[in-house]
Amino acid sequence: MSHPARATTDRRAAIVVLDGVGAGEAPDAAAYGDVGSDTLANTSRAVGGFDLPALESLGLGRIKPIDGVSASREPAGAWGIMEPRSAGKDSTTGHWEIAGLHLARPFPTYPHGFPRDLIDEFAQRTGRSVIGNVVGSGTTIIDTFGAEHMRSGAWIVYTSADSVFQIAAHEAVVPLDELYAACDVARTLLVEPHNVSRVIARPFVGEPGRFERVSAHRRDVSIEPPGETLLDALESAGVARTGIGKVDDLFARRAIRSTHTPTNAVGIEAIGEWLRSRTSGFLFVNLVDFDQLFGHRNDAAGFYGALREFDRALPSMLSTLREDDLFFITADHGNDPTTASTDHARECVPLLAAGPRVRAIDLGRRSTFADLGATVAEWFGISFRGRGRAFLSELVNQ
Repeated sequence: MSHPARATTDRRAAIVVLDGVGAGEAPDAAAYGDVGSDTLANTSRAVGGFDLPALESLGLGRIKPIDGVSASREPAGAWGIMEPRSAGKDSTTGHWEIAGLHLARPFPTYPHGFPRDLIDEFAQRTGRSVIGNVVGSGTTIIDTFGAEHMRSGAWIVYTSADSVFQIAAHEAVVPLDELYAACDVARTLLVEPHNVSRVIARPFVGEPGRFERVSAHRRDVSIEPPGETLLDALESAGVARTGIGKVDDLFARRAIRSTHTPTNAVGIEAIGEWLRSRTSGFLFVNLVDFDQLFGHRNDAAGFYGALREFDRALPSMLSTLREDDLFFITADHGNDPTTASTDHARECVPLLAAGPRVRAIDLGRRSTFADLGATVAEWFGISFRGRGRAFLSELVNQ
């Protein structure tokens, strides 16, 4: 672990991850089947151009051509683009890379369902049988298996193109505590070679034909990060850490706790509250609606609506920034709603920075998301850099 001689604990920094808001195919996109994916640019064309004045003011239009977003406006912030270096294209991989870790191999996926012996062991340990064990969209899965689940009490287990073991259960059939305990059981089983990135509790309510997932009761149980992260280093240095959204789930609740927010709107309110009330510390945010509600459902109009919602709230956030604040906006992967795929895309991500001391400067094309975590570490005066190179000297007026 990093042990700084003297950390600067009276500053603030925030990283806001717009989940799935990619900025164009990564150099190795072909290896992932994602050539042509470009979440921001393709979505802007699909909706007839964006109107995002706040993001434009920070330099969004200078990152790459985006219909409706000007590249000629003089920015009030810094801008750049970051390439993924880790293998994989899921939320865990992206957030871990931001926090300084590189993964040499992607987490395993199960396009034909999970091995029978694994499913049998899960059923034996939890005391309920399993139905499903297929790949599919969560809403389709509960429509397909929900009535049978209500009759039998069996777990609905399913996965997707991502490395996830998802467990769906009706809240009137299985108490939430039992569902969460089953996720913990699955997590203990999912070790090498089945070291799946996340186990996800997917509770739902309603009647056959009218089932609805309860996003507020979702729980993600991540695999433990395999090395030191930015969060670990900040904890060692005595810097306070706050999460909003599923961030703590992605780090196996190590060195951070999150307020879990059911929607982007609630998450945005929580960001504003933190900025108004906290005098120091680090804020790590995941706003998941872009990915969960719109990218996976190929809903370009909805995706744009979520971007507009964030853009309208951004000026209020920026107005509360203090002299020793850094505020970053980025993403963890792509999820282009205009492509035939309904899955994540191997994309670069945008990098926008704001704060009273931030220069209006092009931060260029960074070779890893980890440069962002390294920069936050340097801002707080700690020695941790992970797998990144800090760009603080370029970013701020000292």
